[in-house]
Amino acid sequence: MTAARKVRCAIYTRKSTSEGLGKDFNTLEAQREAASFHIASQKNLGWIELPDQYDDGGYSGGGVNRPALQRLLADVRAGLIDVIVVYKIDRLSRSLFDVAGLVKLFDKHNVTFSSVTESISTTTSAARLNLNVILSFAQHERELGGERVRDKVAMSRAKGMWMGGMLPLGYDLVNKHLVINPIEAAIVREIFIRYQACASPTALIAYLDGEGLRTKSWLTKDHKQRGGLPFKKMTLLRILANPVYLGIAVHKDNRYDGQHEPIIDQALFDAVQHRSNESTNREKASRAVRAHAAGSLLRGLLYGIEGHTFVSTYTSKGAKEYRYYVNNLSIKRSAADCEVTRLPSALVEKLVIDEAAHVKLVVP
Repeated sequence: MTAARKVRCAIYTRKSTSEGLGKDFNTLEAQREAASFHIASQKNLGWIELPDQYDDGGYSGGGVNRPALQRLLADVRAGLIDVIVVYKIDRLSRSLFDVAGLVKLFDKHNVTFSSVTESISTTTSAARLNLNVILSFAQHERELGGERVRDKVAMSRAKGMWMGGMLPLGYDLVNKHLVINPIEAAIVREIFIRYQACASPTALIAYLDGEGLRTKSWLTKDHKQRGGLPFKKMTLLRILANPVYLGIAVHKDNRYDGQHEPIIDQALFDAVQHRSNESTNREKASRAVRAHAAGSLLRGLLYGIEGHTFVSTYTSKGAKEYRYYVNNLSIKRSAADCEVTRLPSALVEKLVIDEAAHVKLVVP
């Protein structure tokens, strides 16, 4: 009697959150143990469990961008796996579209998959129909969960609660509530007052740098330092336009009275918005100028020693135009940060053209 062909079985496990993974016997281990028993029950068919473990702890089933799953798919493409065993099909994915793509990949490499708790196969059209029905319910459950979360966030924001995200400069998070940080709040007020007076992000950045002031600094969950960087123009503009400093909670296009204290008053905020709108209109005009010069020969090819590109722009005097390449760092921060701020287009382009004329092309 011929021995059964060895069928190499890989176990894949997943848990949407990382909560509880530190326990002695967590849900990933429970899934793997159930899958191991399932493989052992198919020993007469030649099923053997592969030693490699494919565990994704803390990853949603809404997509396939998961490290263990990607490693599993790489082994499938390499021909190292015959059967993939999961505790439930939604551990593989909750998306009908994603599973359809995975099934197509499995078929291409002659790989099937099996669910411990569901009678699932991909060998017949009836089995595929049953799989699609199960996946449709799994996807529906995931979408309902997403709707519940979105509804909860909307209701919480309507009550003025903080619902997470990057903490704004000027506030700390205490018991899930925004609490004013006095030192940072003073920086925020200084930013608003000085911008209202000068409406110049460049001058404001120079002042903040001179005082050694930096952006919000915080520790991540894995205790890594983030933030604490020099201010950029976009960082300042986001601060100046943020209604959180008025004690307001924002959700999409709606504004609600927040549960946190304001840092600035409405009059100062409105004055800053007026100055900012004027500055934005000037910037739009500047972008239009740069777009007019977009046909410049070296556009996107010139870099300053700071690593930033030079963008093309021009000025005009009467009917005559003067084209330049301007260091993008001077636009994002200030000219003081640049070794070279601008270059005349005609001179630079002539130097490049003359140099290129002496280059000999070698055709292999």
